[in-house]
Amino acid sequence: MKLRYERKYLVKNELLEPMRKRFMPFLVPDLNAGQTELKSEYIVRSIYFDTPHFDSLSDKTEGLENRMKLRIRGYNNYFVGCEVYLEIKRKYGNRIAKKRTITSYDFLESTLETGELKRLNSKSSDIMKDNGARFLFHFHREAQRPVNLVVYDREPYHGKFDSGVRITFDKNIRAALFPHISELFNNNDLSYIWKDAFILEIKYFEDIMPSWCKTVIQEFELKQEALSKYASAFLHTGISIYNQKM
Repeated sequence: MKLRYERKYLVKNELLEPMRKRFMPFLVPDLNAGQTELKSEYIVRSIYFDTPHFDSLSDKTEGLENRMKLRIRGYNNYFVGCEVYLEIKRKYGNRIAKKRTITSYDFLESTLETGELKRLNSKSSDIMKDNGARFLFHFHREAQRPVNLVVYDREPYHGKFDSGVRITFDKNIRAALFPHISELFNNNDLSYIWKDAFILEIKYFEDIMPSWCKTVIQEFELKQEALSKYASAFLHTGISIYNQKM
């Protein structure tokens, strides 16, 4: 399992354009994103799961170095036959690892209910099938349930000289608590978590952040933060997890 460093920064919206211009000489657009003349972009949709005692959220708020969370991730808008990912995201200190498998959204509810991986995409390898089995194992053993829907517009790039470097601008971050699985592609009743800011994420595999990334971060006087879109949605609404425990 290859681990990747992940650095996050909360940046004012007014700095988006000058920061994009500053980064551009070192980046190429993600080919999976829709292209315009100025940028590449797609919508990221995630439903996060947690236990009845909110173990994942508690681990985050208490600052545990090693932790795990489950989520379902989809992109852009719903269409019949669209696919989503079952993901396990783990954090080991300041590095992350992600295991995922792909499946049909139309059969997702029955997959979660039965614990059987049906309608897997033909692209699914044995590793992806194993990842799906692991997801379902944790989902059922820990009685996990959907507790948070997070939606945002992602502008993604890769390093021009090192494709292992990934830069993303996550904008218009909005969320809703306690969604149903059927609401992954919902666009209504979402509250903005940060109205005047976006999250810059820098991911890389080497032990040292690329020097050109450091230079831009220093020029804009950014401070690394332990940002979690999942946890921030609860803080935004003012809901205490301790009042939600069952």
